Amino acid sequence: MNYNLLFNEYIEYKPFIKWVGGKRGLLNQILPYFPKDFHNYFEPFLGGGAVFFELYSRGLLKDKKVYLFDINSELINTYHVVKNSPNELIYNLEHFKKQHSKDFYYQIRELDRSENYNNLSDIEKATRFIYLNKTCFNGLYRVNKKGYFNTPMGSYKNPNIVDKETILNASEALQDVIILNQSFEKILDYTDENDLVYFDPPYYPLNDTSNFTSYDSNVFLEEAQFKLFELFKTLSERKVKVIESNSDTEFIKNLYKTYDINIVNANRFINSKKNGRGKINEVLIRSQKW
Repeated sequence: MNYNLLFNEYIEYKPFIKWVGGKRGLLNQILPYFPKDFHNYFEPFLGGGAVFFELYSRGLLKDKKVYLFDINSELINTYHVVKNSPNELIYNLEHFKKQHSKDFYYQIRELDRSENYNNLSDIEKATRFIYLNKTCFNGLYRVNKKGYFNTPMGSYKNPNIVDKETILNASEALQDVIILNQSFEKILDYTDENDLVYFDPPYYPLNDTSNFTSYDSNVFLEEAQFKLFELFKTLSERKVKVIESNSDTEFIKNLYKTYDINIVNANRFINSKKNGRGKINEVLIRSQKW
């Protein structure tokens, strides 16, 4: 845990965005499976970064290099802005909060259809990203085949558009972190023996109604899952410590059957059918026991 020793004040480091499949509600279940001894830390499917922020809060990343990857360029740009320009970002979000309405939401959502979108500054794009994340349906990042954000507005009475404390604390946690807009396969260029890698990919769907595997404008089904498995295997053979979260399906359990598979319980909030929501099992796979 991180404390301000001068004032004996606890500082909470946590995600500054909502993310489907985020691990904040599972931290107490999955972190006991993490090794206590490792060199550098890698998180190639960053999303909301709940595991990174919790490891940082617990002091487990002190004096270690940290690499955070994601293929989603909008997300990675937002992390860079939070790291380097948090106060400017907060100022812009305050402005968006004052204008928030249904019409304003869809006006902002439509910006990426404009030819002028690429002329927006990194801070303006990050402001849009966080605003949409905090006001869209369930924080669901979804794009169409053209790569345009298309999640409808959520029905929130008072969305937390400007979470100033969380953004400033996240900025502090990210200061010495290497943030990369790269695909998960690139991790082979950076890792070494005894490093720790945590994979939290788009899950293999439990059924047709749970197929929320669109990641950026790509799809993460069998071919991508096999590619991830081969990477998991290669890293393990290089004596890198690897942990992966995924869905509790026969496909995934058969794929990783030679590794250490553990079951954790999660809450699922997004499904097209109400009876598809609630408690479900996930798997936590380790390259070895430690």
